[in-house]
Amino acid sequence: MPHRLGIVPNTLYYGDNLDVLPRIATESVDLIYLDPPFKSDAQYNVLFRTSRGDPSSAQIHAFGDTWKWSLEAESALHTLTTSPSIQPDLTTFIRAMFQILGKSDMMAYLAMMAPRLVEMRRVLKPTGTIYLHCDQTAGHYLKLLMDKVFGVTNFRNEIIWYYNSGARKKSDFGKRHDTIFRYSKSDDYFFDDGEVRVPYSPDINIPASKAHYYDPRGKVMDDVWRIPIIPQNDKHERLGYPTQKPLALLDLIVRSSCPMGGVVLDPFCGCGTAVDAAQQVQRRWVGIDIAYIAIDLIRNRLVGRYGKDVLKTFSLDGIPQDFEGADALAESNKIDFERWAVSLVKGQPTKASGDEGVDGKIYFARTYKEPLDVGTCVVSVKGGDNLYPGMVRDLAGTVSGSGAQMGLLITRVEPTEGMKSEASKHGSYIHEATGALYPVLQILTTSQLLDEVQPKIPSPLPPYQQATWAPDSVAVPLF
Repeated sequence: MPHRLGIVPNTLYYGDNLDVLPRIATESVDLIYLDPPFKSDAQYNVLFRTSRGDPSSAQIHAFGDTWKWSLEAESALHTLTTSPSIQPDLTTFIRAMFQILGKSDMMAYLAMMAPRLVEMRRVLKPTGTIYLHCDQTAGHYLKLLMDKVFGVTNFRNEIIWYYNSGARKKSDFGKRHDTIFRYSKSDDYFFDDGEVRVPYSPDINIPASKAHYYDPRGKVMDDVWRIPIIPQNDKHERLGYPTQKPLALLDLIVRSSCPMGGVVLDPFCGCGTAVDAAQQVQRRWVGIDIAYIAIDLIRNRLVGRYGKDVLKTFSLDGIPQDFEGADALAESNKIDFERWAVSLVKGQPTKASGDEGVDGKIYFARTYKEPLDVGTCVVSVKGGDNLYPGMVRDLAGTVSGSGAQMGLLITRVEPTEGMKSEASKHGSYIHEATGALYPVLQILTTSQLLDEVQPKIPSPLPPYQQATWAPDSVAVPLF
């Protein structure tokens, strides 16, 4: 039995929610919203614009939504059908689904979701509510699974989010909605009807004899929510995350279903819309995501919206805080180690096509006139032990060939003297606005960055500025 740490709001957890959820105390969460992978068989990328707002080729893989039957799925199925901690009717359901689906990709998806939903039910208070966001791909299977985990009698709503936008096909009706299944944990659940009232129709004629039936605050809204998606050209809310939902949608859920002082949990928090909605209305929150790019995006989202002081109001868990943690991340996940290192220097991670050797870019203003003239410092991260001067020469070639002004090499271990000597040969960059001199090439270790040593660069522009998104060439758009 894992040790229950309880809720430490407000916290962003970097890691697999199946590992993090057991650390959360039983019946400590008021509201759960989850927008898990939809089993869409797509690979989604985050796309960015440049700091000028121009389209950029920079894109990085955000997450895959392709599920295959594997040894991992086989192991999850075995646990679900043999563990005494799993409720018997859920075990029966899983076995029945396996009889129907066999060793299929959909069965692998359900085997992934089932143990996570079991943990979510455990952490939810008796007065709590859970909203599961899905689409038609696996929604019917998820509804059956939710019936077994939370109970058929605790089903409250099938909410239709109608957004009136998306691609049209000649041979099919246009897809214009997602589904949100709302369940409570008991009959005694929190719901603030005052937050979800809308005006009565102006055409309605209310007889005096029936006036007491009508609330002066309006009527409780129905289960079809007409909330637009975020426009593709939006420069304020859209962040570049492929499955980003509008803040208005999550604001409605949080205000209606989490009391003041309560805790909101999003175990697949993505770009953090539920976290932002909770922060906006002074609810406590917990976010979990397995992708470091998501955690970094949320951190920058909150800073961009609420100012730097917001950093004092929440903590990060699972992010390296010392050399040992950095070492462990480099060993377990090379890509996330690179993204973490880039985030320490206020950079934007990138793995653009043909952008070999560049793990990120730091943007800065070369002049302070409008339109902004933006400079670039390319970042290369080396997580291995074998370092040599050729790495510095390669970075110098990248700086020169890409038209960048500066280059930064981040190493996990101490660079060699030969590398330091090679970096010093490349002289200085003269900042156009101030005339200040900056080294063209610099080398910093992750230990120095953890000690808050920053590269000598003109004031960096915010990362993820004016981001947009699109799926890659084989993906199917959600909207």
